[in-house]
Amino acid sequence: MGKGIPGLEQAYEILFIGVLIVLAVLILLCLARAVIGPRIADRIVAVNMMGTMVTVTIAVLVLMLGEGYLADICIIYAMISFLAVIVLTKVYMGVYLEKKEKEKKEDLHNDGV
Repeated sequence: MGKGIPGLEQAYEILFIGVLIVLAVLILLCLARAVIGPRIADRIVAVNMMGTMVTVTIAVLVLMLGEGYLADICIIYAMISFLAVIVLTKVYMGVYLEKKEKEKKEDLHNDGV
């Protein structure tokens, strides 16, 4: 990037480092939200955001280091992150529906007594 223009390479490097620092702070904030989050849905969204930001972090490293194999790792990580969020959502929906069904049975039982 910026080969032939003096100072542009250094400007890109400073920009990339700044972006990586901001992403690291945001990932830590999402981690805190995933741990603290009052609801399961908040935690799932936080995990999804963390996966997206890690993917962006790897993409910035691809540009910064110029290593092509990191792009493959980025794509694989994005697919795994997507599948993890889908699995977490399915598990959450199963637990939620089971809880609703149990409450409905208890309500029917209490109404019948």
